[in-house]
Amino acid sequence: MSERTFPSYEEFWPYYVAMHSRAATRWAHLAGTLTGLAVSVYGLARGRPRYAAALPLIGYGTAWPAHVLIEGNNPATFGHPVWSLRGDARMIGTMLAGRDRELSRIARTWLAGRAREQHRPAGRGAAV
Repeated sequence: MSERTFPSYEEFWPYYVAMHSRAATRWAHLAGTLTGLAVSVYGLARGRPRYAAALPLIGYGTAWPAHVLIEGNNPATFGHPVWSLRGDARMIGTMLAGRDRELSRIARTWLAGRAREQHRPAGRGAAV
């Protein structure tokens, strides 16, 4: 499958959320990112700069397996690393604001639109 391209982050955002359509995947991201951040901040506060490596190691180490085991997809990070990092921060912020249902709705809407595109008959605007 060819890598998706997006003209802007705002068009990438619904795709990013759809790649995290299951709440368990989003919560794995949140747990990994916040744990990695806490360990990093603790280490830096204690004068142990090598602890800063905890953020990507714990964050990605928790998130990436969730994609395979829970979502059954590949992390968006592989094709869009900068926008994925921005998307992760936005997704976690949305969750911490108590708006996880909003993310579920965005994912459902994007996935439903994608399903309609795939089932559109050839010659009626379907990508071949």
